[in-house]
Amino acid sequence: MIAQILFIIILAAAIYLFSKNAGKIRRNILLGKDTDRSDNPALRWKTMAKIALGQTKMVKRPLAAVMHFFIYAGFIIINLEVLEIMIDGVFGSHRIFSKPLGSLYDLLIGGFEFLALLVLVACITFLSRRNIARLKRFSGVEMTEWPRSDANYILIIEILLMTAFLTMNAADHKLQLLNFGHYIKAGSFPVSSFIAPMLPDGASSLEMIERGCWWFHIVGILAFLNYLPYSKHFHILLAFPNTYYSNLHPKGQLTNMASVTNEVKAMLDPSFVPETAGEPGRFGAKDVTDLTWKNLMEAYTCTECGRCTSVCPANITGKLLSPRKIMMDTRDRITEVGNNIDKHGKDFKDDKSLLDNYITREELWACTTCNACTDACPVNINPLEIIIEMRRYVVMEESQAPASLNNMFSNVENNGAPWKYSSADRLNWKENI
Repeated sequence: MIAQILFIIILAAAIYLFSKNAGKIRRNILLGKDTDRSDNPALRWKTMAKIALGQTKMVKRPLAAVMHFFIYAGFIIINLEVLEIMIDGVFGSHRIFSKPLGSLYDLLIGGFEFLALLVLVACITFLSRRNIARLKRFSGVEMTEWPRSDANYILIIEILLMTAFLTMNAADHKLQLLNFGHYIKAGSFPVSSFIAPMLPDGASSLEMIERGCWWFHIVGILAFLNYLPYSKHFHILLAFPNTYYSNLHPKGQLTNMASVTNEVKAMLDPSFVPETAGEPGRFGAKDVTDLTWKNLMEAYTCTECGRCTSVCPANITGKLLSPRKIMMDTRDRITEVGNNIDKHGKDFKDDKSLLDNYITREELWACTTCNACTDACPVNINPLEIIIEMRRYVVMEESQAPASLNNMFSNVENNGAPWKYSSADRLNWKENI
């Protein structure tokens, strides 16, 4: 009974803390401007199933795709076993699903063990790629000590959890063979049976190992749940809504600013009356609250995998721009804004902004708007939208575009074309044919 009460307290505390921290992230995301992504629900469900569930954009890197699938499948399917562990913890039962499922239970436990082994293999492979092979895309100015450590912590935690799961089953299997206590014969143990010979033969020692691994496994999962809001691993939850709310328009299609569109329509048609009255807001984005909630959701969804930066032509040619850094900086800034709200209230201003304090102008103007980063992202994140909005602010609010662009703007205004020649001289080239 004491163990049950202790488990219920730990479970309730874990759920409360996770809900509180997840609620803060939701609050931070909703600090962004509104945007409508409710159109075409059928296509959105299809996109989510294809990209988030099917992981179709991962296959461009086959080894990473296969290893990630092992972890992904293990995370989803082994959670069925976690459900049983939680029920056992609350009610004091042991392998409560074994009787109602019958022989299917043996198949499930055996399948869970094979998945746990595949998760171990995948995690060890990923650790080796990061710390031994040191793949280039896992480095960069934005990959400071914490992002690198975060990735390693996640992999190590998963290795420990899977090891505890298999060791627990191995001890349980030996206790079943001894007909000890409440350890009924249930389950198939094709992997943990190889661990069993390394365990002691005494029933009391085996029970201590089984109970220790049981508590370590379930408490470890609950602790890992509360680590997610502080980690890039939060993408396992946000990848689904993020892909559902993907931009369904062609990648090269930029958004128009409603205030500017209304001005143009009013000039062309004096009788035009805009749907919304009042002064237009800020042109473009200086800080994170000028971005849309979808931009901020994408920042929290970023997996820091580096695929975007590895295909960015600006980054490849040695320029400062890193699309991954754009997303990480956006996430860090909106988190900072949220922390300021918690400490000082919603009206607090810290005299900082995403522009200049986090992202430099040199980074913004290095972008070629080729959309390679958007195409490469496995969860449909769009760093280009943030770059374009910040460029709009620099040009339309501060009039601080690079000299080459200012010359082009002047030519368009005066000559109706990007070049310095007047409209009357546009066909002079044919005289030389």
